[in-house]
Amino acid sequence: MIRPFRFLSKHEIECRALDVLTAMGLTVQDFPLDSSVVAEFLGLDVVWDVIPDDGRGLIAARILPLERLIEMNESLPSLQGGLGESTLAHEIGHWVLHLDQGAIARAERLAQRGLHLKISPFLCRNATEAEGIEWQAQYFATCLLMPRFVMEARSHPQDVQDWRSLYQFADNMGVTISNLIHRLKDLGWITDVPESTQTPILKQS
Repeated sequence: MIRPFRFLSKHEIECRALDVLTAMGLTVQDFPLDSSVVAEFLGLDVVWDVIPDDGRGLIAARILPLERLIEMNESLPSLQGGLGESTLAHEIGHWVLHLDQGAIARAERLAQRGLHLKISPFLCRNATEAEGIEWQAQYFATCLLMPRFVMEARSHPQDVQDWRSLYQFADNMGVTISNLIHRLKDLGWITDVPESTQTPILKQS
């Protein structure tokens, strides 16, 4: 059910996320984005449930491909708010980028004929490696929640010159401050945010 890994550039991933937003007809007024609305548009259900530890670490969320279901672990308080939105958007990224929709449709057709395939859930742990498909899914989530056209409409580089404005911007976008800073760096609005100061370092023009 999982496509073979292949390199995806940031540009390609951002285009894939924008494809989804465009197909949904979303505008600036639709943000902050409710990721569950995106899941529903893609034919996915989202439920909050207790996902037990399988002995290999906490599981933040998982996808059940044949059920077209994303389960979020309600026993993790950290998944409330912006981190929960990011995690759900991350799972949507896996669905769009990595799960083989053709293989899923085939398994569904076989099941209708009485032949049921055993498909393991696609797991997203609480701590994952920031490489490969995990990095791709997280970058997709970032582009989905903070698309370029919305960021440019909501604020400008000169508006993120201190921590207060950064936190306000993050709140307005419904994301964590960490996710926002990563996106601002990627957009080239800032180059760094030193912990020892209250002023981000703006990119020099």
